[in-house]
Amino acid sequence: MIVGSGEFRYEFVPDWGRGPRGVESFGEAIAVAVDSQDRVYVASRRPEPRVLVFSPAGELLSTWGQDVFTVPGGLHSIWISDEDEVLCADALDHFVRRLTTEGELLQTLGTPGDPGTPGTPFNMPTKAVLSPSGDILVSDGYGQERVHRFSSSGQLLCSWGTKGSEHGEFDTPHGVWVDSDDRVWVADRANDRIQIFDADGRFLNQLGDLAWPNDVAVDSERNVYVAEAYCGISIFSAEGELLARWGEKGPAPHQFGDMPHGVAVDSHGDLYVAEVVEPDLFHKLERV
Repeated sequence: MIVGSGEFRYEFVPDWGRGPRGVESFGEAIAVAVDSQDRVYVASRRPEPRVLVFSPAGELLSTWGQDVFTVPGGLHSIWISDEDEVLCADALDHFVRRLTTEGELLQTLGTPGDPGTPGTPFNMPTKAVLSPSGDILVSDGYGQERVHRFSSSGQLLCSWGTKGSEHGEFDTPHGVWVDSDDRVWVADRANDRIQIFDADGRFLNQLGDLAWPNDVAVDSERNVYVAEAYCGISIFSAEGELLARWGEKGPAPHQFGDMPHGVAVDSHGDLYVAEVVEPDLFHKLERV
């Protein structure tokens, strides 16, 4: 079955990543990222936090992270730069870590196990990414309604946000991405919108008409992909025009479960969607 519309049409790949050369179970797949070779990294937070690495065809290549993410259920996001730098946020252990694609630890932001003080990083961070200039942006979304920008060395440069629904306010900033123009896209989940800021946190624009946006990804052509709970996937232009939207709940291979939580796109335009509430749901959608 083909989903989507216009230039953004996809076909679900049944049983991707499963079978003798894959896995029997993804566990609770909470997030997904793709590296420069189109290898797929699935962050699974239960039964034990770990990262599963697959080929584009769905063959399991490796696993890592059990020694890096030690609090059950803590691993919350994974993101990979064009230079294959990996950033992960641990929501329950209150830290962000930079790693290699083999899972070697390079840098830690925050103090594991310490939620800090109100207004300071981190209290249950939800996602971390790099900007084109090398700064680190973090949505600190569960314990406080903040976004933080750090230098590449880990120095806190600025923070913004407080609880509310006005411009620059958040109700669970759950995902973050920085596009090629250094604009910061924040999935403001419980406010049903994405807010767009400059690098210093000044409000620029927003996308509404969303249903609990969990994650946002921007491709090299500046198309914006949004994983929405209860709804599915929406695709926008960089200017905010809705280009495609689809999703329905159900058990069929072309349907989603309860909550698309993470989204990633590879160099061919294929999509990967991680779901979190319903165990063992992970999808590949090939662009047609």
